[in-house]
Amino acid sequence: MNKDQIKGKAKDLAGKAQEQAGRVMDDETQQAKGLGQQAAGKTQQSFGNAKEAIRKASTPKRH
Repeated sequence: MNKDQIKGKAKDLAGKAQEQAGRVMDDETQQAKGLGQQAAGKTQQSFGNAKEAIRKASTPKRH
């Protein structure tokens, strides 16, 4: 795992918590912010996944 994968997952989880808090408080603004944060987290996590795939593909295999 790399830092983008970890930070992305953390943002996604924080966004889910914020969205849920918005639902409980019936606050559509907080729900929307939470959804936005989830999207940002998933994007960062995908970027980290791509970096990891490139790193693994460029690392010579040992036999």
